[in-house]
Amino acid sequence: MAAWKRWLLASRPATLTAAFVPVFVGSALCWQQGKFHAASAAIALLGALLIQLGTNYANDLHDFLKGTDDENRLGPTRAVQAGLISIEAMRRAMVITFLLAFLVGLLLVWRAGWPIALLGLFSILSGWAYTGGPYPLGYHGLGDLFVFLFFGFAAVVGTYYVQCLEAPLVAWYFSIPVGASCTAIIVVNNLRDREGDEVSGKRTLAVRWGARWTRRYYVGLLLSATFATPLYLLHRPFSWFLLAPLLLLPFVWYLARALQTSEGEALNPVLAKTAGFHLVLGLVIGASLMLSGGS
Repeated sequence: MAAWKRWLLASRPATLTAAFVPVFVGSALCWQQGKFHAASAAIALLGALLIQLGTNYANDLHDFLKGTDDENRLGPTRAVQAGLISIEAMRRAMVITFLLAFLVGLLLVWRAGWPIALLGLFSILSGWAYTGGPYPLGYHGLGDLFVFLFFGFAAVVGTYYVQCLEAPLVAWYFSIPVGASCTAIIVVNNLRDREGDEVSGKRTLAVRWGARWTRRYYVGLLLSATFATPLYLLHRPFSWFLLAPLLLLPFVWYLARALQTSEGEALNPVLAKTAGFHLVLGLVIGASLMLSGGS
């Protein structure tokens, strides 16, 4: 396999939409209120993509070193475990990518000040600590909380802040559907891997709760993400556009049914389609906000 193909595999391009969606929704809120700042939005997107990429490299490396990724892995190929990239090369790539994310973030600090410096640094450290360090978050049942906080609140509110220089309640509110739908992705991943994770000592919520409650949790996340935007109408003048996420309810039903009837490797297509739901929902929420007018 050519070197560029090995690194493309390690980057997990399908996961990068998780970095795009919160930036899009945060920017859509700014657009709705007439405060959109294109340069800041572009830099925020680049920084989010680099943090996601660095986190992917860190996961590939640390899950192999901890023995979680082995020859019995059910998910997509991991570069270090498959021998496609060496441990040292992956470690260098992780450090360089996080460093680039930090440098990109400095451009936003110049505009928005020290809060963005703290947010960026904490995001990078948490991306590394998801599977690395003395207390890896993903190994102690905190992975779901990490995803919700950083791909929801931190990314959406951070994107809004660097453009509008404030963090109103509406930005926090619309972080909820973004964070919930992104967390659903990791839930499928952990449900698929729960048996191997339990053996290796990775105590995800799927390991702690079991398959039955994990499946219920997944459905709850999807429903919360879908209904959050229409419920916002209780706090603002009515707009038909904000009902648009309800059009995705058949998609939610399909995913819920698929999760109930799938196990092991059969969950890989459900994982991919859950990531697709996260992307589509984010696009629908962002578009509905921009079309609904000022708040």
